[in-house]
Amino acid sequence: MAITSANQLELLQTAEAVAREKMIDPDLVVQAMEESLARAAKSRYGSEMDIRVSIDRKTGKATFTRVRTVVEDDALENYQAEMTVEQARQYMADPKVGDELRDEVPPVEMGRIAAQSAKQVILQKVREAERDRQYEEFKDRVGTIINGVVKREEYGNVIVDIGRGEGILRRTDKIGRESYRPNDRVRCYIKDVRREARGPQVFLSRTDPQFMAELFKMEVPEIYDGIIEIKAVARDPGSRAKIAVISYDSSIDPVGACVGMRGSRVQAVVNELQGEKIDIIPWNEDQPTFLVNALQPAEVTKVVLDEEAERIEVVVPDEQLSLAIGRRGQNVRLASQLTGLDIDIMTEAEESERRQAEFAARTNLFMEALDLDEFFAQLLVSEGFTSLEEVAYVDLDELLVIDGVDEDTAAELQARARDNLEAANKKALEHARELGVEDSLVDFEGLTPQMIEALAEDDVKTLEDFATCADWELAGGWTTVDGQRVKDEGVLEKFDVSLEEAQNMVMTARIQLGWVDPADLVSEEDAEEADGLEEEEAGA
Repeated sequence: MAITSANQLELLQTAEAVAREKMIDPDLVVQAMEESLARAAKSRYGSEMDIRVSIDRKTGKATFTRVRTVVEDDALENYQAEMTVEQARQYMADPKVGDELRDEVPPVEMGRIAAQSAKQVILQKVREAERDRQYEEFKDRVGTIINGVVKREEYGNVIVDIGRGEGILRRTDKIGRESYRPNDRVRCYIKDVRREARGPQVFLSRTDPQFMAELFKMEVPEIYDGIIEIKAVARDPGSRAKIAVISYDSSIDPVGACVGMRGSRVQAVVNELQGEKIDIIPWNEDQPTFLVNALQPAEVTKVVLDEEAERIEVVVPDEQLSLAIGRRGQNVRLASQLTGLDIDIMTEAEESERRQAEFAARTNLFMEALDLDEFFAQLLVSEGFTSLEEVAYVDLDELLVIDGVDEDTAAELQARARDNLEAANKKALEHARELGVEDSLVDFEGLTPQMIEALAEDDVKTLEDFATCADWELAGGWTTVDGQRVKDEGVLEKFDVSLEEAQNMVMTARIQLGWVDPADLVSEEDAEEADGLEEEEAGA
């Protein structure tokens, strides 16, 4: 039966029924019907024509209109849907480019093929609207927990019914020993929602650290209310986890609140995570203190922090080493994730051996370079001198505080140190020139002969070569590869060149070569300063 001869209200009733079933806007279904009728009309009147259909939202009456657009003379391509300004004067008083001439045309009866095509258009539009609705519904729920029912398992991935859609719990996002059967209830964390060709994909997880944080938020009212904040979470899913918390109310103990009466709150989270053991740790702004807390239950003797390298050395008693490291390195790995630092753990005996080795190496350096006996060299090391530069250029008074050192002795020590350094500099520069270093690099301010030698050995021989270096290539740095932090050795790292110093030297070289205009740098700095002021004003 032809659509146009049917009860006109039936169109609207059908649209409302489909919209109600798919939970989408009825107007979207009516628009799909209009498009399908327009396509059928084009097959009847000619595909070159611009036929548009409008369905009255109250009566259901479909109006078919032919539209012709006024275009420039040289832009006329489709005679059925376009006309020139001159042609338009037959129908309009003062036609302009862009005006449209609309003529109503008789409605078309839809044959079987046209009706089938219209049905496909409507189904496609409804499907797209349903996908958009699903995406809009779930995209704002990323980072929250959702309850679902297991539908089936495909290649280790679990498909979960989450109400108005499906979610996928991938094999890597399941806690190791968990298995599911159809109709099992499961609680998951919405990790990501993406638009894809086959519809919105909702990715679920039970291994994400934030899943545990959200579970605590559900169990601990103080977290939900913002009195207690979860600052960091680290998990070894199904085995062990650490969570760092801080209280903004001095009368509330953050750890006690998370544990609950007789452990009721934390036990609820443990049960949901299949018995995962959870260490609840008080967070502290002081990183060494926070790390000592994070390594619990192990006791820590000493902490040495290297902020630039984001590394930390921890000294523990010999009998606490295995406890600090944990089974298969689990405890130290979780503490590292929690603090965001690389952690080196050593025993008191190992630290003592290292300190003795450093003491001996510095003693030997002073004995050989300054022609001192062992006792005198040890005195210098004990007073904190670590290099010849410190001895050569330190204020004379700092040498005079050493027992048995008078002004003459101090002056002699500094003279010997300077002679040794000058000889070493001369030797390094000669070697660098043998390697082919040019004067442009030798004359560059800020580079010592030893630095120039190290650069030459790394095939950096001209100022142009130096200007093309990245700051981390000079100062060294850390990168993350496959989840592991890897050290990048810098050419000048052994000379204690910081990343900022490396940036300044490279930029200076580029300015000297004319690659960078200093005025551009000033304007960038001004812009950054202005942004900073705006942020401060906004904060105020």
